[in-house]
Amino acid sequence: MGSGYPCGMGHREDLLTGAKRCLEEKGWSRTTARDIVAASGANLASIGYHYGSKDALMREALFASMSDWADDVQRSFEADEPVGGGRDAGLRERFETRWTRVLELFDKHQGVWRSQLEAILQVRHDPELRAAFGRAQPEGRQGLVGMLHGVDESEVDEETSRVMGSFYMTLVSGMIVQMAIDPDLMPSAHDLVEAMRRILGEAPEAPATSATPEAPAAPEAPAS
Repeated sequence: MGSGYPCGMGHREDLLTGAKRCLEEKGWSRTTARDIVAASGANLASIGYHYGSKDALMREALFASMSDWADDVQRSFEADEPVGGGRDAGLRERFETRWTRVLELFDKHQGVWRSQLEAILQVRHDPELRAAFGRAQPEGRQGLVGMLHGVDESEVDEETSRVMGSFYMTLVSGMIVQMAIDPDLMPSAHDLVEAMRRILGEAPEAPATSATPEAPAAPEAPAS
């Protein structure tokens, strides 16, 4: 006799995939359990059986979607390395090359980032969601440093993760907000580099100009 539960681990993966699709298409606040069921081909009882609740499934789907973005970014970096931006590139060149890819993939995954922004606005009233973001932050900081510096996460020490990872996370968060308001207002990777130059007191980068041709040599005086 069957247990009466909607068994089958395939349903668990289907639900996660369906929830991720809903986050991309409908957002955090507008996604219902029935939306997830429709997107996954599973059933309502499966949500409780595999995840305990719709909210728990949504949390897992959100962080899985952000991990998908990071994997997409990493693949893009690896494709760029033969032409620049790898570990041996200059710091500014690497920053600009890699942040260009980050911003391009923000656009590709913008539905997920909008859902993340919606979720963040709910943490004050959702202790479990707040705790989930809190647990994810240290790993997220470490992952951003490893990804943007071209090193394995295990090589990123706690101090570097705290200082540089927090800086990168602040940039990411600011980009998410600007993208949600108007993607056309987002600064380019070059803008970010130029802003940091000026903040640190360096002279603004001179605009590229065409080389000035050398003046012709003066004719030699005739021999007397």
